[in-house]
Amino acid sequence: MNPLQLRGFGAAAGSAALLIGALAFQYIGGLAPCPLCIWQRWPHVAAIVLGLALIRWPSRGIAALGALAMCVGAGIGVYHVGIEQKWWAGPSTCTAPTPGTMEAGELLDRILATPVVLCDEIAWQWLGISMAGWNAILSLVLAALWLRAYASSSASQ
Repeated sequence: MNPLQLRGFGAAAGSAALLIGALAFQYIGGLAPCPLCIWQRWPHVAAIVLGLALIRWPSRGIAALGALAMCVGAGIGVYHVGIEQKWWAGPSTCTAPTPGTMEAGELLDRILATPVVLCDEIAWQWLGISMAGWNAILSLVLAALWLRAYASSSASQ
């Protein structure tokens, strides 16, 4: 394997580790994910697929896509943190409705349609940083690894 492949595969392995960790929190730890938590998993799936593709087709373009996927993942994570911290409103489908802003019947309909796990509640945190925050931080680290893979090759592909 050349440096491009090694570094890209290492970044993809990091995404696999984060995804396994999220699934462990869900299935072993009993922490059900909210809809935004699920969204945050998809860029890691893409990065894993890109890492496997990089082994077969070493290309700087694939490394660039890996970095982009991780930047998207970090963006979703930052968006989720903002919702948890009440910096901005989240999607109405996964945040608690504000009482007093709607009629009682409409409020009841929203409550019944809202998933059990809400996006604006912090389910777990470490060192004062929620899972969404850790995902954003680690996704940026993985994006840097993908960019390092990109820079390690002088191929113009």
